[in-house]
Amino acid sequence: MSTYILLDTANVFFRARHVVRGDIDTKVGMAIHITLNSLKKAWDDFGGDHVVVCLEGRSWRKDFYEPYKRNRKEARAAMTAKEEEEDRVFWEIFDELKTFLIEKTNVTVLRHERLEADDLIAGWIQNHPNDDHVIISTDGDFAQLIAPNVRQYNGVTSTTITHEGYFDDKGNPVIDKKTGEPKPAPNPEWLLFEKCIRGDTSDNVFSAYPGVRKKGTKNKVGLFEAFDDKDTKGFNWNNLMLQRWVDHNGEEHRVIDDYNRNVTLCDLTAQPAEIRKIIDNETQNVESKNVAQVGLRLMKFCAKWDMQRIADQAASYAKPLSARYPNEQKEMSV
Repeated sequence: MSTYILLDTANVFFRARHVVRGDIDTKVGMAIHITLNSLKKAWDDFGGDHVVVCLEGRSWRKDFYEPYKRNRKEARAAMTAKEEEEDRVFWEIFDELKTFLIEKTNVTVLRHERLEADDLIAGWIQNHPNDDHVIISTDGDFAQLIAPNVRQYNGVTSTTITHEGYFDDKGNPVIDKKTGEPKPAPNPEWLLFEKCIRGDTSDNVFSAYPGVRKKGTKNKVGLFEAFDDKDTKGFNWNNLMLQRWVDHNGEEHRVIDDYNRNVTLCDLTAQPAEIRKIIDNETQNVESKNVAQVGLRLMKFCAKWDMQRIADQAASYAKPLSARYPNEQKEMSV
């Protein structure tokens, strides 16, 4: 059994733009620091054996559903000149970080022109069912993957989500500010169901049933009742799913149709068969790299970006970057 550290690379790197104050040089420096420090901390805290870096492609979802992430294109079009320059610099440095990870380290790098990092991370977990996995990301979409062998680490807040609950960097339960009690573990099945009904505004995925309540009334079924009836597909499930509503363009929708569309978009185990084949191919056919002197290469990279703190601890930061994919060891042990 191995423990894989799965990096949602763009998510972690670009999160620094929103959590770090200062000029562009400060933000970019912290973006690199947060990325490398998250890898090191997850490696040390969870006993990592190998790092898997997952990169973004042009998502197949844009072909399946035209509005998908269209809001992000609109947001970029509305940028000021200063924001455009910051965006350009961030992407330029991100490309350099990717090149370093691809060429100068032994981490596995997964990328495909039609896949998002979410697809690759989920596919890796599904194709390594007997191993442990730590997802480094701030993305709430990964809650659906939480299981006894899958946890999520947020390197910005130093919070870990497991099937037992939320924990801080000292292993203490995170206290819910509303209840004053330890924050309970997420229910992956419920969270995915609710998302497929409500949609996802950040990805421009429209709701299957706008305005639906969690708890039903005397005359109307809510999400809780429908979810409890999900497996048996009885009255409450069908009562909710067969509802119809009309959008602002006068187009009629049936809840079940839009729900099924959102399942395809949001459920990281329900991609179309063609996409599943690509995911399986990318996450099963992995070659072990053999890059020497990763620590020295890391020091040179740090010198270029004036990251003295990491350079001073290059050996410890290089450890997760040096570890090779253990497929050869597994083959030898069979």
